[in-house]
Amino acid sequence: MASITALAEIGALVGDPGRANMLAALMDGRALTARELAGCAGIAPQTASGHLARLVAAGMIQVERQGRHRYHRLASAEMAAMLETMMQVSAGAKLATPPRTGPRDEAMRAARSCYDHLAGPLAVAITDGLVARGGLADDGGAITPAGRALLADFGIDLDARPSGARPLCRLCLDWSERRPHLAGTVGALILERSLELGWVQRRPASRTLTVTAEGRQGFSRLFG
Repeated sequence: MASITALAEIGALVGDPGRANMLAALMDGRALTARELAGCAGIAPQTASGHLARLVAAGMIQVERQGRHRYHRLASAEMAAMLETMMQVSAGAKLATPPRTGPRDEAMRAARSCYDHLAGPLAVAITDGLVARGGLADDGGAITPAGRALLADFGIDLDARPSGARPLCRLCLDWSERRPHLAGTVGALILERSLELGWVQRRPASRTLTVTAEGRQGFSRLFG
């Protein structure tokens, strides 16, 4: 019964347009102030503060203090995955004709961040490349020795990473492609390394990622 009550509470929190817009703004993994989130939601800062207090109390977001400032971010990758799934469901709800899946913005459709990992056609292509090279187990839940070697060529040493509660590798259904892309620790490391190499670049105040010319060559060479 307690779990049903919690589910209803989360549904009610996400159901408010102001809170939904603020949660969507945090989907790229950034930490934002209450004022910045108020601007994203188009509401007054005082109203945003009230919404954020409820989201913090529910464990949906967390607050980090730095000097005089308070920054808000999604509480976990699991919370981001839940919101991404809700976006997928809402895109096709009660529509007479099949919806166009994913974001309307073409640049965001091409490549974007899904909290802390890549999403969009680029992410799906990387996943396909790993599968084609024998780098993923059949169910996508484990990296094979061949996959570890390929990631090492990319500059990611999984053996040097301490194990944690988060899954090393899991598949996430892509919002626009409706095919799986990599999430978990491996997905996060691929995005992190891609940014380090300059293969992708973040667009200000957006989940959108720009794939550079060097990135197009590098991804093609490494993942096919």
